[in-house]
Amino acid sequence: METIRSFEDMLSHLAQLSERKRVAIVWAADHNSQVSVQHALEAGFIDAIFVGCQKEVEQNEDIMRYRDHIFFAEANDADDAAHRAVAMVHEGKVDILMKGLINTDNLLHVVLNKQTGILPRGRVLTHITAAQLTGYDKLLFFTDSAVIPYPTQEQRIEQVRYVADLCRKMGIDEPRIALNHCTEKVNEKYFPFTVGYLDIKEMAKRGEFGPCIVDGPLDLKTSISPESLRIKGIDSPLGGQSDAVIFPDIEAGNAFYKAITFFHCDTAGMLVGPTVPVVLPSRADSKRCKFNSLALAAMMSSEAKA
Repeated sequence: METIRSFEDMLSHLAQLSERKRVAIVWAADHNSQVSVQHALEAGFIDAIFVGCQKEVEQNEDIMRYRDHIFFAEANDADDAAHRAVAMVHEGKVDILMKGLINTDNLLHVVLNKQTGILPRGRVLTHITAAQLTGYDKLLFFTDSAVIPYPTQEQRIEQVRYVADLCRKMGIDEPRIALNHCTEKVNEKYFPFTVGYLDIKEMAKRGEFGPCIVDGPLDLKTSISPESLRIKGIDSPLGGQSDAVIFPDIEAGNAFYKAITFFHCDTAGMLVGPTVPVVLPSRADSKRCKFNSLALAAMMSSEAKA
């Protein structure tokens, strides 16, 4: 498999697979969700299962052109749709969940329910974003901009594991993963989490995340700029060419995400940890972002590299 370095590469790869992932869209009453699903149907990498809102969807002529790849499941309201979609995951009928016009907290309450939800015991719920940055010659993955406020060491370990797995599914045989900080120094007094970075690096060397290279602490520039490394005189095995960045907390991750999207950077995002990827778009996300997110989730749900 050739390395996927852009969203265009990702779409080309999905087209070559000729495989459609089954996406359950929870209460797709909003136009933006319908448009992003329509584009994914047109691209040929999903079958859409609309949970609820059948009348609204059937009135959308653009979507109904793909009626051979559209299915409906009844639901009384948005909360009922969430319960029915999660039940379909348990039944093996769904590969991806997507949030429609339902409150995020309501959907997550169902996803995370300890008795009937889809987050297995011992798994961590986190968010991964892929970004196509101007001037960077490949996609940059990062976590977490949306879910975990201040990751524990155990949660950060799982973030590394998840992002390494996703990178390999994108054809990156040995992902380069940077543990982010505002400087390149461990500071036990003021930033005790940086001490944990040392343990994570040792885990990576022992192969506990599969083939990958992990280094840190590194600031963002030394993570993705060989020139910054050279200027600072830092020797990092990542070489300023990281495939992924693990941000220290949601404040750093969210600020980075909001900054790059404000300047019109293409992104995709999803929740990982549950038994299927969950596309959980923000109201402010563009139609293009939602479409890209469906494509990224399709890649994540693949069993292995093609």
